[in-house]
Amino acid sequence: MSMHENRPTPASDGDEGVAHCVTFVLGDEMFAIGIHHIREIIEYEEITTVPMMPVFVRGIINLRGAVVPVIDLSSRFGRPLSEIKPGTCIAILSIEGDDEFSLLGILLDGVREVVEIPLHAIEPPPSFGTRLRSEFIQGITTVAGRFVILLDVQKALSVSELSELADEVARAHCSDSLLGESARAPT
Repeated sequence: MSMHENRPTPASDGDEGVAHCVTFVLGDEMFAIGIHHIREIIEYEEITTVPMMPVFVRGIINLRGAVVPVIDLSSRFGRPLSEIKPGTCIAILSIEGDDEFSLLGILLDGVREVVEIPLHAIEPPPSFGTRLRSEFIQGITTVAGRFVILLDVQKALSVSELSELADEVARAHCSDSLLGESARAPT
């Protein structure tokens, strides 16, 4: 049994042995997401901020009448907030939740290309040397001589985990407000 047989691999979208992915950059690193998660990629548009959200939730956009939250993927990975510049775009993803699919936008520094990656060329996530939580990584490969990190979108952008984090921020904000009010109350 090879080491490739025991790990999850990206969906192959019909072609056996090949994963279809979109590559993109965050800072100076290249990442990939299985194309089956991507609904569309749009130019950056103004994002409306939402109070009491985790710092990586940049806000919401209106996508043809649907309210779509936008995640700053760089910040989600524990890095500084993405700088908005030419080439910045929003990838609209379809993420499977507990009982339905949700639309979620991710802020990217730039999209590169759609690639076919042979499944045998995808190595397991390293146990060290990456600045991402290992469960966010589905595998590592090379494209045009450059390392590419394949993201496990279901884990990195888990709708239930993101909701829990938003609830924690809201609870912390409420308790901070209550502490502030009790400090101002006459004694």
